[in-house]
Amino acid sequence: MLTPDNREFASSTSFRNDDISIGELLSFLAGHKEKPLVFSYDGRSVKPGYHVTEVKAGSFAALDCGANTESWAELFIQLWDVNEDERTHMPAGKFSAIIRKVSEHVALDPTAKLTFEVSDGMAPMQLHKASMPLIRGSEIHVALSARAASCKPRDRWLAEKAAKTASCCGDGSASSTQTRCG
Repeated sequence: MLTPDNREFASSTSFRNDDISIGELLSFLAGHKEKPLVFSYDGRSVKPGYHVTEVKAGSFAALDCGANTESWAELFIQLWDVNEDERTHMPAGKFSAIIRKVSEHVALDPTAKLTFEVSDGMAPMQLHKASMPLIRGSEIHVALSARAASCKPRDRWLAEKAAKTASCCGDGSASSTQTRCG
């Protein structure tokens, strides 16, 4: 699939289990076009008649709570969680085709943060991040979990602390646990 500047979406297999990009999702789906695509949230699967009702791409600039400037790209995919007629869950290829059609008109960054907006049309919309897709039987399942607020300065501090611990103590394997940290 091409981005608006005729680059291919990056084919990546380096999935983060808890928050994947649109490029990673589409790369996974490319090998499973005929399989039904089932999203789940709040402990249940979306209804078989769900629709992708809107795809929005945005570039954001902000100031975080530590007075640091932040900028990022984000892609919002709106799912309308409804039952319609005798429909089944959308095939992965149809979902990919919808995103490809959007990419013909809207610049999509394949590495953008991916957020799903989900509602049944009556309850307020909920924001979710997507986990790595899994194949269960003949279906592809994508677990959606709440996109929580965070403190970016604290998140950076925790990441730096974890990196220091990892570089000092190794990766946790038997050979690296013999290294002493102090």
